[in-house]
This record gives sequence, C-alpha cells and structure tokens, in this order.
Amino acid sequence: MTKTPPNKTLSRTRDHQVGLPARRAAATVLDAVLQKKQPLDDVLGRVRDGAMFDLPTRDRALARAIVGTSLRRKGQIDRVLETFLDRGLPARAGTLYPILLSGAAQILFMNVPPHAAIDLAVRLAQWDPRAKRYDKLVNAVLRRVSEKGAGIAGALDAGRANTPDWLWDRWVRTWGEERAQAIADAQLTEPPLDLTVTGDPKKWAAELGGKVLPTGSVRLLPKGRIEDLPGFADGAWWVQDAAASIPAKLLHDIAGKRVADLCAAPGGKTAQLAAAGANVTAVDLSKARVARLEENLARLGLFVQTITADASTWQADEPFDAVLLDAPCSSTGTIRRHPDVPYLKSDKDIAELAALQARLLNNAVRLLKPGGTLVYSTCSLEPEEGEAQIAALLARNESLRIEPLHADEPFGDTEWAQASGVLRTFPYQLALDSPEWSGMDGFFAARLVRAS
Repeated sequence: MTKTPPNKTLSRTRDHQVGLPARRAAATVLDAVLQKKQPLDDVLGRVRDGAMFDLPTRDRALARAIVGTSLRRKGQIDRVLETFLDRGLPARAGTLYPILLSGAAQILFMNVPPHAAIDLAVRLAQWDPRAKRYDKLVNAVLRRVSEKGAGIAGALDAGRANTPDWLWDRWVRTWGEERAQAIADAQLTEPPLDLTVTGDPKKWAAELGGKVLPTGSVRLLPKGRIEDLPGFADGAWWVQDAAASIPAKLLHDIAGKRVADLCAAPGGKTAQLAAAGANVTAVDLSKARVARLEENLARLGLFVQTITADASTWQADEPFDAVLLDAPCSSTGTIRRHPDVPYLKSDKDIAELAALQARLLNNAVRLLKPGGTLVYSTCSLEPEEGEAQIAALLARNESLRIEPLHADEPFGDTEWAQASGVLRTFPYQLALDSPEWSGMDGFFAARLVRAS
C-alpha cells in the first residue's frame, strides 16, 4: 500500500528547522561527483535544477562545507567506514555511500553533535527509495564512527591518506616524497579567498578586512556570499587565486597592444589584460563559458572582443603582439579549492590533456607575430602539462626562446622562478600567519618570445 506523502509545507518547515535540506543537498552533490563523475563546479553551478536551488543562504553554506570536508577527508573517512562495514557497501543502494560519507565527515571533522548527524543521516536514507532499506545500517555504522572513528582517523597520516594512490605515486616520482607530503598536507585546509582589484590593494584590504599579498592580490577568509561583499556590484575586484594572477603579469606593458587570450573563460586573466589597457580578443570553445565571461566583464566595466571558437584551430586576420594561453589541464594544482579533482581525473586524462595542450600551443605560435610574446600556463603540478610541454614546443619551433623570469618581476617570490627561467608554484607556498591564511594554487607558466 502506498503511503500518503506528508504535508509538504509542514515537512519543509520542519526540515529547515533541523537542517535536513542542507544534508540532502550535500548527499546529492556528493552522489553526482563521486558516483556519476560530474565536476563539482558544474553541479554547484546549476541554477534551476540543482541541489542548492531553493536553499536559504545558511543552508547552502552548510551544504558546501559538508561537501568540501567530505571530499578533502575522503581517504580518512573511507578507512573508518571500511572498519565498520563488515560486508562492504551494498550494490544499487542509491545515495547510501554519500549519506555515510557526509555523516561521518560531520561527526569526525565538523564538530556536529553525533546524535544530530546520525538522526539526519537515517532520515536521509529513509527519503531515498533505494537506500531506505539500509537505514538501520546507517544508524549502526555512524554510531560506531562516533564511538571509535576519531581514533582510527587520527592514527592515519592525513595528507597521505586523503591523496589517492595514483596521484601520490605521481607526485613522489616527480617531486620527491617530502614535497609530495607538503602538497598533500596543504590541500587539507579550505583555501582563503583571493581578489584581484582594479584600484588600491591596501584600500580594499582595509575595507574588506584582508591582507595584501606580495603578488598585489587581496586575501580574505571566506565568509558569506561573495556577491554581498563591498565592491562586488561596483566591479572593483574579481575573485582570482594569487597564483592565477601571475601569468598575465608576465606580458609586461601591454597597453595599446593586440593580445589574444586563448581558452579565456571564465575571464579572470582576460580582465587583467583589459584592465592593463590591451586590445583583447578572448577566445573560448564553449558558448556558455563565453556568455559567463561576458557577464563577468560587464560587471567590471571592461570591454573585449569575444569569439566562440576552437582555440587550437582558430585563425585571426592578422597576428598578435602577444598571446596568453592558460590551457585546459588536469587542475591538480587547485585541489585546495577543487577537492573533487583527485576523484575525477586519472593518468589517462593527463596524457589526453597534454596532447590537447600541444595542439593549442602550436596554434598560439601561429597567431603570434615575429618578436611577439607568448605566455603559456596551467594550474597543474604535472610536468607533462608544464616543463615537458615547453621543452617539446622549443624542440619543434626553432624560432622560439624562453625569456626567463627575473628576480625583480612583480609576481612576489624569487623562489617561484626556476633555474630554467619558468614559473612553478606549489600549494604549500605563500605561508602567512596560519594555515587558513596561507597557500596558493600550484601553477606553471613560461614566457616565450618569437624571433623577429
């Protein structure tokens, strides 16, 4: 016999009082990322059909926090859950795993009272037609998590435990175990919020309660909606990690010059180029991403020419003085702010992306006039997408040479400039007063000049 659903208005009111919608949204997002392999930003960005659509601001923030903690601490949580799941996870159980993962995250790492986290997790299971027959399992496992889970999780090396084997092994081979450990440890903390400002950084740091970084960015601790911060509506600044702000600066004085920005969306670097006085042509393959770029630039009061096209084949009527190519990549340098990356990417993806980057670089050179400057960058820690990519480009283009970074350039720290003349940053760098204030994206950038 089918049960009559409860009064929706009363149910929704009661749910909001106990925080169930936030937990339901978190479980839905985790299911989309971990079981359906959808990028976290895409899931969170859905406006009409997304899990966050009708959540109040407070619930939306809580859901995001649960998702972020669940992904950053997934390795530790999985080890704890495995200890108490004698037969493993049952198949075809709907959102059972996201419910257990998020429930354990709240108990172990978010200081949520165990009774509340357990009760809400059981209610979530009962809501899901495929998970509801396991509601007693949810109750039993999370009770054991609350009793013994902290000891199990605390005994693990957190950085190593929360880094999937494929990524850990790759970092150890490339950078050595000590540096791999530092990278992994840095990615356990939610990153601060970095802004690129069009005016005086010191003024905006004082206005927003932030700090001015060596790069000129203003850093804040995240709190509330970005759209509600002073200066957002006026276009006084845009969100951009300190490391991501460096590549555009490597082009030096570009006022009045023609600059192509390839793979331009969402537009942070495009905005830098336009604000510096360049005549910018921004190219991106995605019509939706170009629309978002145009929307961002309209808020900032900046004008550029936008083109929806494949940047690996697009040709212009005349060559450019400079080309900036921030290429699509594995994004392994951004796991601090994109904790889904380790669970969506693989070695195979890196090889495929490296092939795309090579095609993009070949076309970037074709777009560059003799004597022009090309800056190539990726937010990746993988040499195939950075150092090896540039070495291969130079091998097949005798007309190109690296213009080394200099110690007095305006990007902040001489440690970021490698002996080969390229830029390499790591997530554990830019250490400030505390872990919450510290860190930056892992980035690679190279500046090349085409012979006259």
